[in-house]
Amino acid sequence: MRSVLLFCLLLLTSVVATAQFTYSSLVVDYDSAITYKNLKIIPIYRGGGGGNIPLVSLSYAMKKGWATITERGTASTENVHWVRINNTSTHPIYVAGGEILVGGRQDRMVTRDTILMPAGGADQYISVMCIEEDRWSEKEKKFSYFSYANPSLRKILETTHNQVLIWKEIYGQLDSLKIPSPTLTYTSERSDKLLMQEMAQYRNYMDRVISKRDSNWVGMIAVSGNRVLGLEAFLTKELFYQNSSYLLDAFIEEAVSFGSKLAKTDEEIAQYIDPALISEASQQQYLKTHGKLTYYQLKPFRLTLFSQ
Repeated sequence: MRSVLLFCLLLLTSVVATAQFTYSSLVVDYDSAITYKNLKIIPIYRGGGGGNIPLVSLSYAMKKGWATITERGTASTENVHWVRINNTSTHPIYVAGGEILVGGRQDRMVTRDTILMPAGGADQYISVMCIEEDRWSEKEKKFSYFSYANPSLRKILETTHNQVLIWKEIYGQLDSLKIPSPTLTYTSERSDKLLMQEMAQYRNYMDRVISKRDSNWVGMIAVSGNRVLGLEAFLTKELFYQNSSYLLDAFIEEAVSFGSKLAKTDEEIAQYIDPALISEASQQQYLKTHGKLTYYQLKPFRLTLFSQ
């Protein structure tokens, strides 16, 4: 009898955990969408479930001085796909796939979601991809946090984990935008003066409107032209807001660089996101090709839908 009760309890825990990211727990507020030029941002609130989680974002940890990033070694052939991180805090640090680190001997993009447990500052390593093909400096620069990559580049990363295809996507974006880059680095897109001016207009408008709303968002959906650029939702509002500024910049970059006049109705947006939110069964199947759930200690804390 006891074993049956234990099984039922474990089963209930599993159902509750996965239900954190379905319509039983989340509210997509189409009526409160914020629209500016080529971009629509739709807030997501938590209507139930949730809970606490001790994770902090990489950007937050670096800002606090809790995480230090350095090169693993000097040889490009052995070390280009790894960087060293020292977590000196008492918090687990969430390092997300698609986050950009600039400096070192070469700019990099984190390959996959990783949790760095507190380890007394001991060396830990994360997998990265090159986003600056023509630089491997003899002298190592200080690494700094940049942002998330735009949705198009992140989708290539998440669906292929192929270095050649990542370079190809970066070449295509730089060529399309006519942005010169001697080292072929993705980050030069946000160094272009005209692009940055346009992005600033989007960001200023979004910040102004969002500041007048309540602060209970746990996620957002971004739309441009006839495309859903992505969905991001977190277990807690605290973890969302640690990541939201950089995710919003990535959505803005995509809308400014490759977006178009809004043409997608709310019904069409729902058709794309519903399979990920209606039920655990449909979610599990849909995320095989359209997104992912990220877990900490068997509990999902982030839902991502890739761009269309």
